[in-house]
Amino acid sequence: MRFVKVIAGVLLVLTVLTAAGCASSQAVASTQVNARVDGDNVSISVAEVQDAKNTRFAVKTTLGETNYMAYVFDKDLYVRANVCPPCRSIGFTLDGDTLVCDRCATVFDAGTGAGIKGACVDFPKAQVPYTISDGKIVMKSGDLATAYKNTLQPGLP
Repeated sequence: MRFVKVIAGVLLVLTVLTAAGCASSQAVASTQVNARVDGDNVSISVAEVQDAKNTRFAVKTTLGETNYMAYVFDKDLYVRANVCPPCRSIGFTLDGDTLVCDRCATVFDAGTGAGIKGACVDFPKAQVPYTISDGKIVMKSGDLATAYKNTLQPGLP
């Protein structure tokens, strides 16, 4: 009987910790945000990215409409091309310290963009340089296009 009480107690503690978000990381699907284009500058709200934790946005570049992700990982903001060329996905879920393709489930390192495992592992997500100004993440349209092109090719440049 004591064994049953111990097991019940352990299960109760695990349930409470999981409900409080202490026992495991929670996957965060991306939320669409709108980008503002002003000449060569493209910007999105820092607050929107911080609140949602994982966002996506589209921009017209010299390559046509291209997709990007902006997310918070390890207290830092990251902006990357949001495309998985072999499976043609434009959606990624932030799951702990990884990005997981919503279509093929290939796993990428959230900090480096490098592939870890899965069918599209050879197509790492290239990072976009940015600055922060007046509560906005500001990127150059040329840098966005370069990151997108780099993600369409196997390996990082």
